[in-house]
Amino acid sequence: MAKQLAFVHTVPGLVPTFADLARANMPGWETFNIVDESLLRNTIRSGRLTEATMRRVAGHVWSAVDAGADAVLVTCSSIGPAVDATRALCPVPLFRIDQEMADRAVATGARIGVLATLNSTLQPTRDLVARRAEQAGRSVEIRDDVCQGAFEALQRGDRDGHDRAVADALLRMIPTVDVIVLAQASMARVVDTLPAGTVTVPVLTSPGSAMERLAAELPAA
Repeated sequence: MAKQLAFVHTVPGLVPTFADLARANMPGWETFNIVDESLLRNTIRSGRLTEATMRRVAGHVWSAVDAGADAVLVTCSSIGPAVDATRALCPVPLFRIDQEMADRAVATGARIGVLATLNSTLQPTRDLVARRAEQAGRSVEIRDDVCQGAFEALQRGDRDGHDRAVADALLRMIPTVDVIVLAQASMARVVDTLPAGTVTVPVLTSPGSAMERLAAELPAA
């Protein structure tokens, strides 16, 4: 039987993105999705990741395991700390979307920029980068920014407005850092829309790097 990879999403629009990445990186694996928008909505409303939401994330992970998952990837950076808290008790490999991206940033440069479209995502990503740098024994300076209005534009269905806000923030940050990480998976597509020659530092995104890590760590189906 084919191995089963479960995705836990908070944004329904990311389902096809990760389906495509799984087909490209993990041939032979089958995938299924658990989608709960309220995890992110409640985190935004509270301004932080609450214990109740962390318990619910753990519940979704266990539901995926009970449904036959051989590995689970949680695709929302805002709830990343809940993944860390759940991992020790999870009977299958459990991954958070942004860890590989953070590791690559730490290995790339000492001045690391973190861009997000939500305050609730900015701090977990910044904390993760700082922690992975400490574990790697590297001294880094982290600069961060929130792309003002980007998330609200996406909520209105204004994809172009979202992308413009992300691009503007990205171009402002590029001259000040050695590498940039984009905290939300939904930001990844913006990099390819920028004019040639304007992106002069590495810009790391979480979907592709996370799937590459899964492919490296998990046995071929």
